[in-house]
Amino acid sequence: MSGLVGRNLLAGAEPDVAKDAGYPDAPPRMGFFTDTSVCIGCKACEVACKEWNSVPEDGLEFTGMSYDNTQGLGADTWRHVAFIEQDKPVGNADSGVRWLMASDVCKHCTHAACLDVCPTGSLFRTEFGTVVVQEDICNGCGYCVPACPYGVIDQRKEDGRVWKCTLCYDRIGDGLEPACAKACPTDSIQFGPLDELRERAAARVDQLHGMGVEDARLYGHDPEDGVGGDGAFFLLLDEPEVYGLPPDPVVTTRDLPSMWKHAGVAAAALAGGVAALFTVHGRLGGRR
Repeated sequence: MSGLVGRNLLAGAEPDVAKDAGYPDAPPRMGFFTDTSVCIGCKACEVACKEWNSVPEDGLEFTGMSYDNTQGLGADTWRHVAFIEQDKPVGNADSGVRWLMASDVCKHCTHAACLDVCPTGSLFRTEFGTVVVQEDICNGCGYCVPACPYGVIDQRKEDGRVWKCTLCYDRIGDGLEPACAKACPTDSIQFGPLDELRERAAARVDQLHGMGVEDARLYGHDPEDGVGGDGAFFLLLDEPEVYGLPPDPVVTTRDLPSMWKHAGVAAAALAGGVAALFTVHGRLGGRR
């Protein structure tokens, strides 16, 4: 991993991820804004993702998790709609059940640890700033799985290769929306240039606050957070933990530049010590 990642994290600057990846004439960075306040839990996004990307079915077992049969993101679930039931009054009611629904997806991080640890180049940054797995190059080492701070990347048991959302790289390359955003009937999933989405999301939060929804907040939108901001971010109506999201995600490879620096210094010192030892030994040998 280049020292650029570490420097940008420390400086709080947001890099141009596509240009840094070697695309000098890259288009605007594209991403997702998911407004959970209008998600109705229809799972159209899950179905559309599977159909377009030929993702295998992931079981129809009763999980005991309300109406959620997929439970979480995985190699065979690239979009996951969470159903969260809360014993919480809604509106002016004294008691009742509040439903929170949210469609989760790979975050396409600005500082993507999965890219840093992949030894084969299977994971790569596209010209749109997204992160994609080339399954024909993946060797199944699994290094990227624990590296992801969100627990998104997963291996298929059949062959050990990893799979995740590509943000429909093939579709956006042809000027089309990702399948999930196209299928969403409420525009809960919105796709577009990341800067425009951030402005739209901030305006939406202000609107909800004006309507008395004080719990509305953004998650993953801040370029100065622990992963440099996400390419897929969310409007939530409760704490991130309620949705199964880490409250303060940090890129797991953030210390690699300093680690390599210290390793280099140690190696140089060791080499210098060995050279000095041979020099002294040579001098002593010459006196005999």
